[in-house]
Amino acid sequence: MSQLKGAMVGAGFFAAFQAEAWNRIPGARIAAVADLDAGRAREFAARWGIPSVYADAAEMLEKERPDFLDIVTGPETHRALAELGARAGAAVICQKPLAPTLEDCTAMVEACERAGARLIVHENWRWQPWHREAGRLIGTGSFGRVFYLGFRMRNGDGRGPEPYTLQPYFRNMKRFLIFETLVHFLDTFRFLCGEVARVYCRTSRVNPAIAGEDCAVVHLDFENGAQGLIDANRISGPLPLSATFGTLRVEGDRAMLRMNEDGRLWRTEYGGPEQPHDYEIPREGYRGDSVRAAQRHYAECLASGRESESEGRAYLRTVEAVTACYRSAETGQAVTLRGGAA
Repeated sequence: MSQLKGAMVGAGFFAAFQAEAWNRIPGARIAAVADLDAGRAREFAARWGIPSVYADAAEMLEKERPDFLDIVTGPETHRALAELGARAGAAVICQKPLAPTLEDCTAMVEACERAGARLIVHENWRWQPWHREAGRLIGTGSFGRVFYLGFRMRNGDGRGPEPYTLQPYFRNMKRFLIFETLVHFLDTFRFLCGEVARVYCRTSRVNPAIAGEDCAVVHLDFENGAQGLIDANRISGPLPLSATFGTLRVEGDRAMLRMNEDGRLWRTEYGGPEQPHDYEIPREGYRGDSVRAAQRHYAECLASGRESESEGRAYLRTVEAVTACYRSAETGQAVTLRGGAA
């Protein structure tokens, strides 16, 4: 695979995980970074060995002409930056949340399609090794027909008058837990069990110091007949946060799988005792080296032209599930998904 030239926009908290991972992917290199805070951009570039620094993304794209633009900024900036990258002829890799609304997300997809540019969503949660291994085991058919997925998330970083110290902007997000965090699990459930047909969601705010919801229960009906449950809050869990953010169960009609908070897996063949399931968990990088795994996949897909697991149009199904959760919480009714935005 020939080496792809990349440019990053954004030099904040999570951008560091992505820059570190790009440095360990032979098929890609980050040649430039842009951030409105020029000092932060210079520090970031020096830390991660990035040759060129800009305060303006448009200037960076014009001078660098990268193969791809990696967007690691706030979601309210994503649409304009994606359209800018597409017009410059770059493939776009964009962090989640993709944009504030389904309409904005759809517009991003359509703008990239009109420009003939790839749009890939940087959704690394499904690339965590425990989820990949669960997906592999489901694919072998060893659980039989999977009829239930359950994830119980408990974090403790949302307590007190100044929560979310690593990412304090969380405090001001009017839509928070589902939009920012549970989007990961909705997408991972799509990876594990297929498309979501209907959702029923209830939300609440436990900590009055924030603007949005920090507690949610989401019931999912999948198109294949399975059911799912995401039970989540960022109040009553541990600090520091666990590697996995919680615990997973996969239940089939022949066997089931349980994951604990450090990513270890146990299998139960019905009628027999629970047994540990050994597999390799990388110890470097972000949460099982999931950022590197995701970015290596994106680089391989950009180089080969094959479709990634998170192409923009397909990812609208995840965005639609997030939107349906909020609509359900507002109306008190189950919401049927339309099957993706056109």
